[in-house]
Amino acid sequence: MEEEKKNFIFTLRTTANREDQVVDFMVNNIQKKVLNVQAIIRPHGLRGYVFIEATSREDAEQAYFGVPYARGILPTPIEYAEIEHMLETAKIQVNIQKNDTVEIISGPFKREKAKIVRIDKTKDEVVVELLEAAVPIPITVKMDSVKVIRREEGGEDNG
Repeated sequence: MEEEKKNFIFTLRTTANREDQVVDFMVNNIQKKVLNVQAIIRPHGLRGYVFIEATSREDAEQAYFGVPYARGILPTPIEYAEIEHMLETAKIQVNIQKNDTVEIISGPFKREKAKIVRIDKTKDEVVVELLEAAVPIPITVKMDSVKVIRREEGGEDNG
């Protein structure tokens, strides 16, 4: 009978607003050291914490060893159910299609209307062209910084 390896989710404290840098450094560490880390979770809107899914505490600790802004792992692993609600939002917000008219709701182009040109679901980004611009220039923005205001009937337009 083969024993199934159980994964644990560890909570890593970080310096607030430095979570992305910590994740980048940890990815490099994991690749260099070939660690048993399945995922690094950096929930949107949660400051000062990153979650590490690993087979052992040692692997999780090696992942952040020597990483600037990483403060240490909390003493006890957490259950998936405790962070599940933080992960669901990414699945909900993928209701954007090519040729949709959207309003940009954050960033330097706030309140501008634009048309979706391309969608990159892996990076959670969309490429838009501003409708009021004299020359259409493609701009890449995060998927959560646009909201659909008009949908092109029939989905993608082929003509």
